[in-house]
Amino acid sequence: MGVKTPLSLQEAQTLFPNYSLTNLQATTNGVVDTTYVTEKYVLKKYERSIEKRIEEDAKRLEFFSQHQLNVPKLLAKSKEWYLYERLLGESPKSMRYYHIQALARFMAQLHTLTKTQRNSSTFLAQYNIDEYLGLIKKDFFFYYKLLEPLKSFKLPCDGFIHGDIFKDNTLFYGKKIAVFDFIDGGCGAFSFDVAVALMAFNPYNKPSFRTLFLQTYNQHTAKKITNKELEKSLNIAKKFYMLLRITKEKKIGRAKILAKAYIK
Repeated sequence: MGVKTPLSLQEAQTLFPNYSLTNLQATTNGVVDTTYVTEKYVLKKYERSIEKRIEEDAKRLEFFSQHQLNVPKLLAKSKEWYLYERLLGESPKSMRYYHIQALARFMAQLHTLTKTQRNSSTFLAQYNIDEYLGLIKKDFFFYYKLLEPLKSFKLPCDGFIHGDIFKDNTLFYGKKIAVFDFIDGGCGAFSFDVAVALMAFNPYNKPSFRTLFLQTYNQHTAKKITNKELEKSLNIAKKFYMLLRITKEKKIGRAKILAKAYIK
């Protein structure tokens, strides 16, 4: 999320005259695409040439919605702008056990639905790992050596994964979770998807949260994830997102948090 292309309320209303758009607000986080929100809608302009992926994403969201997953629907397109429904809820200030359980149930259902969807490109294929490592080699050599094993890592494909279920891609309305921004998902390991989510919802690797997540997740899916498997995926997921954060943010503060909690 974030804003690269300015848009006024009047312009938004002209783009989507059949929808009541009021109180247009620009989002402040994110660096890739432009996102505005109103009381009922989300307006998005993808600052990339990914038209085919947008079309596939819209179909995927409709499929998820039909199977009772709380995800947004694409409502309309006008020029380069896309209008999505805005989901109810907010990001919790602190994690509770019911947040972890809701997340686990959502991901178990998601993976059950996507286990046959292996025709999309791999999640990591959209990232040039070698190039990213080259960018940090000079100024962050310690982290370059720590993250260098990513060069040879091949992500298995269990089915379609979100790959980016961080807090800013989720909302809670009571005990119900909503998840959005599937656009950059791809084929990958379900344990990797789980590991990424736990990095966000359990940033300090609290054992009780991890145990509760695995118990809940495994109760709702045929393909179980073991603690050993999750441990390996956490190590890879942490390294991958450390690399992204150092490369994009040019600083290591958040990367240090990841390293302290999970990296071995």
